[in-house]
Amino acid sequence: MKCFYSSSVSEDLGCRRGEFSRKHYGSVELLISSDADGAIQRAGRFRVENGSSGENTDYAPGTWHRTDVHLENPEYHTRWYFKYFLGKVHQNYIGTDAEKNPFFLSVVLSDQNNQRIPQYHSILWRKTGTQKICLPYSPTKTLSVKSILSAMSLDKFEKSPREIFHPEIQKDLLVLEEQEGSVNFKFGVLYAKDGQLTDDEMFSNETGSESFQRFLHLLGDTITLKGWSGYRGGLDTKNDTTGTCSIYTVFQGHEIMFHVSTMLPYSRENKQQVERKRHIGNDIVTIIFQEGEESSPAFKPSMIRSHFTHIFALVRYNKQNDSYRLKIFSEESVPLFGPPLPSPPVFTNHQEFRDFVLVKLINGEKATLETPTFSQKRQRTLDMLIRSLYQDMMPDLHKGNNMLNRRSFSDVLPESPKSTRKKEEARQAEFVRLGQALKLKTTVKGDTTANLATATFCKKEPWESQSFCSNFPHEVVCADSWGQSLLVSTDAGILLIDDGQPSVQVFDKTLQIKQMNVLEALDLLIVRTDKGKDSRILVFRLSAIQKAIETKKIIRSKYDCRENKLERTKGCHLYAINTHHGSELRIVVAIRNKLLLVTKKYNSHNTFTSTSLLSSPESPVEEFQYIREICLSDPPVVMTLVDGPTGDSDNMICVAYRHQFDLVNESTGESYRLHHIETNRVNFVAAIDVYEDGEAGLLLCYNYVCQYRKVYPFSGGSPLVQPSAYDFHFSWNQVPYAVVCAFPYVLAFTTDSIEIRLVVNGNLVHTAVVPELQLVASRSDIYFKATAAVSGSSDSSSKEMSSKSSPQTPTAYEKPEFPLPSLEVPCKNLYKIPLSNLVGRSIERPLKSPLAPKVITTTTSSGITSVPVMHSLSLSRMEIKEIASRTRKELLGLLDEPVPKTECAQKLKKVSRRQSDPKQGAVRSSSSDRIISSSFEDYSERHHLSNSSDSNNLANREEDSPSSYPFQLISLYDEDIIDLK
Repeated sequence: MKCFYSSSVSEDLGCRRGEFSRKHYGSVELLISSDADGAIQRAGRFRVENGSSGENTDYAPGTWHRTDVHLENPEYHTRWYFKYFLGKVHQNYIGTDAEKNPFFLSVVLSDQNNQRIPQYHSILWRKTGTQKICLPYSPTKTLSVKSILSAMSLDKFEKSPREIFHPEIQKDLLVLEEQEGSVNFKFGVLYAKDGQLTDDEMFSNETGSESFQRFLHLLGDTITLKGWSGYRGGLDTKNDTTGTCSIYTVFQGHEIMFHVSTMLPYSRENKQQVERKRHIGNDIVTIIFQEGEESSPAFKPSMIRSHFTHIFALVRYNKQNDSYRLKIFSEESVPLFGPPLPSPPVFTNHQEFRDFVLVKLINGEKATLETPTFSQKRQRTLDMLIRSLYQDMMPDLHKGNNMLNRRSFSDVLPESPKSTRKKEEARQAEFVRLGQALKLKTTVKGDTTANLATATFCKKEPWESQSFCSNFPHEVVCADSWGQSLLVSTDAGILLIDDGQPSVQVFDKTLQIKQMNVLEALDLLIVRTDKGKDSRILVFRLSAIQKAIETKKIIRSKYDCRENKLERTKGCHLYAINTHHGSELRIVVAIRNKLLLVTKKYNSHNTFTSTSLLSSPESPVEEFQYIREICLSDPPVVMTLVDGPTGDSDNMICVAYRHQFDLVNESTGESYRLHHIETNRVNFVAAIDVYEDGEAGLLLCYNYVCQYRKVYPFSGGSPLVQPSAYDFHFSWNQVPYAVVCAFPYVLAFTTDSIEIRLVVNGNLVHTAVVPELQLVASRSDIYFKATAAVSGSSDSSSKEMSSKSSPQTPTAYEKPEFPLPSLEVPCKNLYKIPLSNLVGRSIERPLKSPLAPKVITTTTSSGITSVPVMHSLSLSRMEIKEIASRTRKELLGLLDEPVPKTECAQKLKKVSRRQSDPKQGAVRSSSSDRIISSSFEDYSERHHLSNSSDSNNLANREEDSPSSYPFQLISLYDEDIIDLK
């Protein structure tokens, strides 16, 4: 009889990946507005966000804090041509595809974010939009234009691409990039009194209340329009025809002008207030500040007559607790955008509310530009500009002058012949000079987010890493987390590593583990060893390994593991297990094109307890049983198990081979086509099982693409895998070798960067440059290995900085400068990104770290040995027991005098001082442990702050260090209370 655990699929995955649900972003409703007589005036379908009712609400309003408030697709990550190309030596090409549509290609070899990592950045300009990818640089292999276009799925041409030499092309390409949308924004602000139900009434308010004025002061500064030189948002800055004053602010490099209804011209004769509606009615986003209690008639978007406004933000102010309540209405066609509203959507921290609203509105306007109404217009404009530019280039192409290069598929950044080198250097100097002048002019006009130093870059981001193990000398093959420790397969054997403790060798290097899974709840370690015909699946009991570590037994070798081999698994090249513990453990082993289904037998000791530990044999092999064999047409490259809704006969296996992803029924062996890939070359990355609101889905990752496909329950014996409205896809900027889900984020790991996007819409949030990056483990916390710079600086050279600050003529042909090979061997460190930071909640782990805390003595600068420091235990065990005993007696009424409340706090404070004292050497500064940080090459981003709160966030950044919270102390304190009962 099967035994099931109480947790469901979605609950278990939620503990380790966060929750994936589009319900957090609201639901679509039909909203109808009527006049005073009850007659229907207008109706519309809007997505209403009012805080998810499914979230945990056991906290008081106003105590809410979150880290997932980000600008999506930020310009400092998306405006590539301005950031990486303009003002630098690069190449531009022109051509036509097989359908005779013209295209332009721009390629530059650049140092990514001044991190000394050379990369090719490529932009393909087509009528359907721009496509951007990064390609690795190799000093021994020249990259061709053909290979770049092939990576962008453009293999057939009507006319082969040719290089454009004229420097004026930079102006035209900058105009093409500006079609992606404005970097500055104009938002409407409409004041509505209590009981006003029509737009005529709202637009006719001459003045606002005191609370409305405080809200405007929170949004921005009051500026005088006449003579205003900044972004004006369509307002008159010469003759005061649109009012004398307005509200303006700069937020994260974006200039924002607010069209405030009470500040725009008022006409007593015109009841419709056309002048006010002319501005606010043409804003994509409008804030409605509504007076009155919650019980009074609420605002509805259908009250406003506008075909242009797609998003309404309803703001209410509560005087009793000095808080703001937010509600968002988005037209149905607007794609989902974040951040999702908290539950309840009440803010008592006004600065936090301001930041949230501005991020939400900026993301909302960007999302609106992707609706058919705007995207079709943008596509027509882009098509017209590209065709016009192509026609301008054609006469020069036919004349055969030097404007266009005759060579097709020429190498990128080729070396010029000596006879023409001086002429080429002069041309490139003029090319760079014009580009730098254009970059400066664009910055002065305010058409780019040049000043990017804001609170967002100063606050602690959820993806910031912590140092886990310094100077790790071994090559990592695979790893998995075990409690707070990390079990790592290396070239020196299998090691167990914990933060701040010496590593412990579990197996010697004769046992070569290629794949592993630590299942703490089942007391199991599953591994795939060796390679080729000798490869096997081995299973171990974690408790036996832990006992061997504690008793310091002889290190086991490959030859001590004969009893741990699973039968029938010889020659396997891949295996997969179900990723949750909501049902029986299933293992699917791939041996060439055969799949073996193996399950774990269930008995009275199916869960890991102290009783089962005593009665279970050391090897758990006998607990597994062979079920069936399934034959495929080809050996799978990627394999993932998907649980069906019943778990009876609808469990599936997702396999990737050739040019397709297939679903295979575990019970019948029948396969169904899930997704076919229409490209010549396919690099499979992953297939990640995702359960949205309990329903199965798959995130299929290959090449640059990440595709989400919903997997519906069986219907007549076959799964429904046809496309649906829930499916979506997005593209990475680089081809990843691994993808990790930590909702709301999905992280792509490349050899030198981590690209972070939102799962719900694929929008880019951040790109972190990490030299020589290797993902180590990601089942719970994310561990990775990277290079820590021993010497040298990653900052820009003074020459590069001066070239950015002012346009000047280079003295020679300027190629990107990269560091010369160093004789010093860079050290590799292991870093950890806590999953709790990414998903915004604490992660429950079944077991503690298998390594006991070790006492380490440190030597002070004077050479005197200091007091022993316990890395994993902040208080001594006697101190904890003393506090626990007295606290328990007080609770039971056994003490005549209660424990002073300050006693425990004083001890904690003493330990905190001990940890922070540099002489003790016990705790490293968390700021030095973070290697993922924002690094942008825009020259003024580090010298300006957009508002006063930014410097405060910068000052408080170190106070939020994860090392300042005694998590381990709390857990051990609770444990000792239990021991004393």
